[in-house]
Amino acid sequence: MVPSGKGTTAHPARAVVAPARVRPQLGASLYRAQVATIADVDQLSHALPEVVDGERRGSRSWAVAGKTFAWERPFSKADIRRFGDDPVPAGPIIAVVVEDLVDKDAVLAQGQPGFFTIPHFDGYAAVLIQLTQVRKRDLREALVDGWLACAPRALAHAYLSADTVTCVQPRRSAPSG
Repeated sequence: MVPSGKGTTAHPARAVVAPARVRPQLGASLYRAQVATIADVDQLSHALPEVVDGERRGSRSWAVAGKTFAWERPFSKADIRRFGDDPVPAGPIIAVVVEDLVDKDAVLAQGQPGFFTIPHFDGYAAVLIQLTQVRKRDLREALVDGWLACAPRALAHAYLSADTVTCVQPRRSAPSG
């Protein structure tokens, strides 16, 4: 239930954080370059064919062929209560559709920073992404996968067949032996 990534540990009491005076100071422009934002989600989503903006429960969403594949997902009071003593992920959160529950489990099992789920999403083929923790290339891959899960087959095939697309190959472990 707690997002993976920097700042999370199995034993929070043992976490060692350098004092502010010792930590390197990131300039605001460097910080913005490294942290994904809703503007990045919008730009990455609109790089995909036939994406339209929408609204879902008062928050931004992105859809293809009338199917929403990503949306801003602020936590409800009930969501926050369910975290109990666990820290509530800060910053903007988006939800992104995945192909199915097997794909959702695989995405979460990879342990990529910023990817997580909550009990409200049990049984639903979508993951949550904490934008302040996710790597931009992982965000792009998740949005493309969400788009592919929702796009009409012919449009998805045309996108994957285009010369300008670079498909991300799944990571394979080295053969043992």
